[in-house]
Amino acid sequence: MNDVFIRENIYEILDYLDEGIHIIDKNGRIVYYNRFAQTIDDIDRDRAKGRHILEIYPSLSEETSTLLIVMKTGEPILNVEQTFINYKGKKITTINSSIPIKSKGKVVGALEISRDITQVKKMSETIVDLQSKLYKNSEKRNKDDKEKGKYNFIDIIGENKKMLALKSLALKASDTDAPVLIYGETGTGKELFVHSIHNASSRKYGPFIAQNCAALPSNLLEGILFGTVKGGFTGAEDRQGLFELANGGTLFLDEINSMPLELQAKLLRVLQDSSIRRVGGTKTIDIDTRIIAATNIPPEEAVREKILRKDLYYRLNVVNLEIPPLRERRDDIPVLTKYFIDKLNMKLKKSVKEVSGEVMEIFLSYEWEGNVRELENTIEGIMSLYDVETIEVKHLPQKFKKHRDEQKKGEDVSLTELLEETEKCIILETLEKTHWNITRSAEKLKLPRQTLQYKINKYKLK
Repeated sequence: MNDVFIRENIYEILDYLDEGIHIIDKNGRIVYYNRFAQTIDDIDRDRAKGRHILEIYPSLSEETSTLLIVMKTGEPILNVEQTFINYKGKKITTINSSIPIKSKGKVVGALEISRDITQVKKMSETIVDLQSKLYKNSEKRNKDDKEKGKYNFIDIIGENKKMLALKSLALKASDTDAPVLIYGETGTGKELFVHSIHNASSRKYGPFIAQNCAALPSNLLEGILFGTVKGGFTGAEDRQGLFELANGGTLFLDEINSMPLELQAKLLRVLQDSSIRRVGGTKTIDIDTRIIAATNIPPEEAVREKILRKDLYYRLNVVNLEIPPLRERRDDIPVLTKYFIDKLNMKLKKSVKEVSGEVMEIFLSYEWEGNVRELENTIEGIMSLYDVETIEVKHLPQKFKKHRDEQKKGEDVSLTELLEETEKCIILETLEKTHWNITRSAEKLKLPRQTLQYKINKYKLK
């Protein structure tokens, strides 16, 4: 065998992984831990080696240990949450994938890959518990004392026609209990609309709870949303989920396109039946919770890429709000700039009056990939560093000066070159939106297919 693949080298390589690797033999005895597994389990691997797995993990049994189960069945178990108490009494939660090791058709051992989510689970459950305490006696509390969304429609700054029409539509949506689906790039202000809809609705005195679906592993997310029943799985306790906590109010699910498809199916049933079932439980619980969901990619694209179920998309898309990026509402940049300067003068105790004309020209031509949030952060960064009345070009971060220099170079370009560069950018953007489907791109650009193919070759687009 090649020297690269000798056992010692493989073990050394495994020690550099940031996931735990744990191997047992056919008798259930531990034969290997990598360094990360040792850290997760808080165990001396040299002392554990050669001992039975249940001796080291007394809280597990033959029925609950994923390693021992795959030894019996010969079938892998993938991405399962497991909570156990190690021999030091420390409670640990991991996401495990357990795989049988076979030789000549017989199971001779098992390997487990573990991802530590102990702190994530603890923090998530703490948040849910705090929210539960907050709303426990909500029906007895004074309406004005209750927690609610932070923003109202007055906090959405802008005079752009698209934004004004969007605010009008969102205000109408607040008069209903219909699900709302919001799409907007990162930093466009999706949460402003969500909070405002809740605070303008009849649910404004009810709970407002937000959960980013990309922030938690799928196994944890299910328990956080639906709640858990004690004994439903190893380490499970009786705990309300966010659907129950948001009862009578609004639950905001951000980046819903990051939610696993099987969990999306359960969400669809909640929307259809207005009831949930806790993880590990059999009892059906009726809920009255309004769902507002958001995506950071176009929802139609998410459906096409099979990361958002089509049936869920149609069920959520009763009211659709598409928030334009800042580059499509450049006429709002002066208004937003003034608003942020005034806001930050109060926060930072400064007395900035304005940005110079040249700075505003740069702001108006800049692409703002981070959208409104990037504009606010840029102004805050400058005002934190400088005590001036007028923000000049010299105060801007380097990327804006570079952008200005590139613009000046562009002024020397001939009209023909400028038109060709513009055409090239439009074609490339359209191709990327259609995932390089030439026929669909040609239709969008209103060009013959052959002409588009010629221009792709001309501009050497790839």
